[in-house]
Amino acid sequence: MPKAYENAGVSVEAGYEVVNRIKAHVARTARPGAGGIGGFGGLFDLASLGYKEPVLVSGTDGVGTKLMVAKMMNKHDTIGQDCVAMCVNDILAQGAEPLFFLDYIACGKNDPALLEQVVKGVADGCVQAGAALVGGETAEMPDMYDADEYDLAGFTVGVVEKSKIIDGTKIAEGDVLIGLPSSGIHSNGYSLVRKILFKDHNLTVDSKPEELGGETLGEEILKPTRIYAKPLKPLFAGDDLLHGVAHITGGAFVEKVPRIIPEGLAAAFDITSWDVPPIFRLLQQLGEVDELEMYNIFNMGIGLVLVVAPDKVAEVERILDAENEEHHTIGKIVKDVDGTRVQLHKGL
Repeated sequence: MPKAYENAGVSVEAGYEVVNRIKAHVARTARPGAGGIGGFGGLFDLASLGYKEPVLVSGTDGVGTKLMVAKMMNKHDTIGQDCVAMCVNDILAQGAEPLFFLDYIACGKNDPALLEQVVKGVADGCVQAGAALVGGETAEMPDMYDADEYDLAGFTVGVVEKSKIIDGTKIAEGDVLIGLPSSGIHSNGYSLVRKILFKDHNLTVDSKPEELGGETLGEEILKPTRIYAKPLKPLFAGDDLLHGVAHITGGAFVEKVPRIIPEGLAAAFDITSWDVPPIFRLLQQLGEVDELEMYNIFNMGIGLVLVVAPDKVAEVERILDAENEEHHTIGKIVKDVDGTRVQLHKGL
């Protein structure tokens, strides 16, 4: 068979091999309503779920320069979970049940073994989220990317009953802020992370700073982003248990939390109410980063913030305990008296 396309740097056969390699990973993500892969579009039967007034909620994101850390570590089987998490956690913030996910991988050279590892991570994330992996795309683009480079992005669609959308409109003065821990840096701020650690201080992924207690930098900063679908599901099923949910990613506390708070109110955090993971203190010290800026870039150990009415706190905590989900009371909603929508205190 003529090989004009292969001579241009694109291997059709490698593409077929990737599809065959990932079938078993995709199968692990099957859920009610989802069709199989192989068609031109991914199918999902929404009618089978029994929603009365279903509202679809969608989210899209990538992994950013955390991919460069995966490359440095030559470890590609967790980065897919990051991609799923960044999308799924966003739609969870509006009360949505994740339904399905699709990924997009662009690469300079199609390496079936490597891409299988990437998709394995995507499937792992989908299993945690309860979302079906219904399709995706792998684009081999020589000249656009170097042979050992790839980029990863994706999107998810979820559903929520119209009457149960969480949009922050019920948030009131006196509501309590409950934080759910992150697994580390998650998937934002890595341009600064890499600059501080690898460029400014010449550390490597094998370095073992004393602050990390024997763990290597690579192991710490490649930890996949947590997916919060499991602990939130019973909270969504309850009776008006959550007034708001904020996913703490880029912009962190300073930018993400005000998105959900009505005008005239502010979020007051006690930043001494949880233990900040050592990696953040290490970055702050080595990079000489102002503390306020740290809370504007990184999650500082809190991946999700729940806004709960005072009379619902005990029930929310009971459910989180039943889910074995660690949680901390980290602040409250107060009046906004000077336009500072987020207040960081050392004690409240």
